[in-house]
Amino acid sequence: MITIKDIAKEAKVSEGTVDRVLHNRGGVSKKTEAKIKAILEYHNFSVNPVASALAMKNKYCIAALIPEYNESDLFWKSPYLGILKGADDLKTFGIQVNSFSFNQYNPDSYLNTFKTLLKTKPAAVIMVPNFSKETKKIVSELEALNIPYLFLNIDIKGFNNTAFVGQDSYMAGYIAGKLMHLSLPKPSSFLIIQARYNITKNNAVSKRIKGFNDYFNKNNINSKTQTLKIENLNNSSETKAKISLYLKENPEIKGVFVPSSRIYIVVDCLENKYIKNLELIGFDNTPQNIACLLNDSVSFLISQKPFDQGYEAIRLLADYLLQNKIPNQKNYLPIDILTKENVKYNERK
Repeated sequence: MITIKDIAKEAKVSEGTVDRVLHNRGGVSKKTEAKIKAILEYHNFSVNPVASALAMKNKYCIAALIPEYNESDLFWKSPYLGILKGADDLKTFGIQVNSFSFNQYNPDSYLNTFKTLLKTKPAAVIMVPNFSKETKKIVSELEALNIPYLFLNIDIKGFNNTAFVGQDSYMAGYIAGKLMHLSLPKPSSFLIIQARYNITKNNAVSKRIKGFNDYFNKNNINSKTQTLKIENLNNSSETKAKISLYLKENPEIKGVFVPSSRIYIVVDCLENKYIKNLELIGFDNTPQNIACLLNDSVSFLISQKPFDQGYEAIRLLADYLLQNKIPNQKNYLPIDILTKENVKYNERK
């Protein structure tokens, strides 16, 4: 979506100058005005009169409640950057966005950060519902204050959220099952490695696992899946010991499915003899995961398009606030299958 800022940059003028031309306010030289209008026409840019009028009268604050990220877990950096980009594109329409990050493994951090968020008196909230029990408390407060809220990345049933933006997790898992079968067409045994991090009852990870298993069941494929649950993947020595022991005791395993963004940790814990003889499939194009894809440790990554998730969430709520445009209940992003050969074309600058 082209913005006033983009037009101003291309015309080498200020955003205010572009705004004056758009609204015929004068004060701009004919030469500059003609240059800006030519660029506007080239990009087929038009001002939404409803949004523009509302923006001049109102300022809307959208608050985002999302997990924090660090160097060992960079997934949430992309949705955050998408939110920032959306905020920048919509600021001329009176939209302000404040982001609040919490520890995704700590329910108290989740609740306390929400309390801080609520003090800003947001007009709408984007939230990642990491914890079921705490989400019920948060939602009850939002609904009591008549504040609309949107779920990002994790979809939980039983709530009155305005919309969900993210991946169809079940279908993504189903596709992962199909990829595994195409890689290993003969009847085989596969290992699903799951961490305890995923605390929400009906979270994305559990749906991916169901989709993965359903692919084999629904297509009557004589392959079996086993599940290894690990308390803390970040504990490398414990993780390595558990995975090595499991593979040693179950030599029939030919493929490993990691339904989260942490497949690089599993790769780091695998001995070379296993990496060479196993098909590995995981999620998300974090730098560490991409490195595993490029060095042939991982066969496929499935992208959730996290940047686009953040951006789309802002856009949907902005349309809702400015134009009272009701979004679709489910807003699924494309399911991208990444390989060593195409991953570099998927990265967003």
